Amino acid sequence: MKINALTFEELHRPTYILEEAKLRNNLSLISKVAKEADIEIILAFKAYALWRTFPIFREYIKATTASSLYEAKLGFQEFGAPTHTFSPAYTDYEIDEIARCSSHLVFNSLSQYNRFHAHIKQINKETSIGLRVNPEYSEVETLLYNPCAPGTRFGVSADKLPKTLPNDIEGFHVHCHCENGSDVFERTLAHIEQKFSPWFSQIKWINFGGGHLMTRKDYDIPRLIKLLKTFKEKYPWLKVILEPGSAFAWQTGPLVAQVVDIVEDKGIQTTILNVSFTCHMPDCLEMPYQPTVRNAACVEEIEQHATNTYRLGGNSCLSGDWLGYWHFDHALEIGENIIFEDMLHYTTVKTNMFNGITHPGIALLHPNNELEILRQYAYEDYKQRMD
Repeated sequence: MKINALTFEELHRPTYILEEAKLRNNLSLISKVAKEADIEIILAFKAYALWRTFPIFREYIKATTASSLYEAKLGFQEFGAPTHTFSPAYTDYEIDEIARCSSHLVFNSLSQYNRFHAHIKQINKETSIGLRVNPEYSEVETLLYNPCAPGTRFGVSADKLPKTLPNDIEGFHVHCHCENGSDVFERTLAHIEQKFSPWFSQIKWINFGGGHLMTRKDYDIPRLIKLLKTFKEKYPWLKVILEPGSAFAWQTGPLVAQVVDIVEDKGIQTTILNVSFTCHMPDCLEMPYQPTVRNAACVEEIEQHATNTYRLGGNSCLSGDWLGYWHFDHALEIGENIIFEDMLHYTTVKTNMFNGITHPGIALLHPNNELEILRQYAYEDYKQRMD
């Protein structure tokens, strides 16, 4: 159906909407960076994995990165190419299938390498084996998302690496960013080189992980390209890989919800929506952060009693399933759409069915404003998860 992309007034049920034109803009930019820097950039499923949109992605990129058996199978079966796979730990009952689905397989520890590397080569001799290393430096301020925090369970530090790597370790994987700019990458890269360059002559590739938010408006792309080119000039034998997630889906579409009720207590007005922060926008509570709401201004708590100012409340039984406060230019009405901007990355991959709350639909908005419904969830989806 045709739809008004400003108001989505034709929608009366909660829906994640991926806007194809915005997605293609991101993909074009990412493809341009990869070409100019002579590197490979692949999609991290941990941020975005809507497989029905993979035909669009395949026009711009050739591979994906997985963190589990199911992600590896999704990349292999639905994207149509073996994945670059990393997991904190592989199990003996999944490793065979993971190896068959992976072009690159990264171990988190030397003990896991010693346990599985020979077996992997028996299963898939084409799999390139890598090791995750820990540069002991990250500028990610939120500890929940900092992979290099003291006591981290991720990667091998330089002081624990043997001077001579085992013969079949062909690459290093380093992940220490989260929605960062190229200035952060420049400082991080200096630490990576300082710690691990003595081993660079022994490997064939290096994966600098995700968190490179190159599609954000203020991201310094020329600086990123220059950094990557300079690195490749110093180490021309190394293939360089980046695996962002959010960058692909950044600002590519909203979650559209509806006002179901409006309640008041102690002068505070709260809208009850047909979506849930804890179920459908979990990072808002985990990070936490205040999402952008279309045609509304986020205000301080001191302004909570102002006219047309509301908390936005989720429809779960969790007492903390709300965020606020937002000021609108009119009094909200039941049935009105509330549009949460930029809700395609780290949402659909993290949603849950707590309380049996209906999962929002997923739709693709084509450039001609034709809305294609990709998925509507039903009771059977909840029931099957509970059996």
